[in-house]
Amino acid sequence: MQIIEHSIVGTRSAVLRLKRPGTALEFLVFPMIHVASPEFFAAVEERLRRCDLLVVEGIRGRSALSSALTMTYRVIPANRRSGLVKQNIPYRSLGVPVINPDTTAEEIDKSWSSVPIQHRLATYAVVPVVAAMQFFGGRQSLLRPEVEVNDLPSPHEEEFADGDFAEHIDRVTLHERDARLLDTLTEIHRTRADERIDVAVVYGAGHVPAIVRGLLDRHGYRVRTAEWLTVVAG
Repeated sequence: MQIIEHSIVGTRSAVLRLKRPGTALEFLVFPMIHVASPEFFAAVEERLRRCDLLVVEGIRGRSALSSALTMTYRVIPANRRSGLVKQNIPYRSLGVPVINPDTTAEEIDKSWSSVPIQHRLATYAVVPVVAAMQFFGGRQSLLRPEVEVNDLPSPHEEEFADGDFAEHIDRVTLHERDARLLDTLTEIHRTRADERIDVAVVYGAGHVPAIVRGLLDRHGYRVRTAEWLTVVAG
């Protein structure tokens, strides 16, 4: 199942509706790209206003690791020719209750400190190079096949995930945060499954495969419909 799709018309994100037989509550998963066209974020914001509860991504506080990694995409809108903007949806101003189950800066930095020093140094060394490449070619990088995300890893992703370096990075930036998010979604299901509400889950696209698998494995929710939103037009 495609989550982020690349084609001749551009790059699109699939908003996924997950349902379970006999359960009134439905999850609406928004796979986010942190830099996109203003129209994409406006379309997401419009749909969030119609939801009943928002579960949103966002590391609380200032983390050395997250600041370094986000620099690689924060520079893209600085090049005005890209026509792209950074995600800045005002979740708490939408008139919908908001939950942020994400990790804190202190927690992510503590976890990061357990990564071997050579991997940490390599990460910090490559960030300025990637940021420079993104400044000049960020829009085009979002219009390449490599941007695609599926519910199953591609051969390229499996090859990359094989090494110790990728394993450590994924543990800190993805897996630990995914587990925390899924525990929150489980609690929402436990306490509100009988209510006919739409619960929006607004997380980076890289988290979505784990969200979909986790809701299926834990509670039997399956993707029933998908709505495509254009992230960047080709």
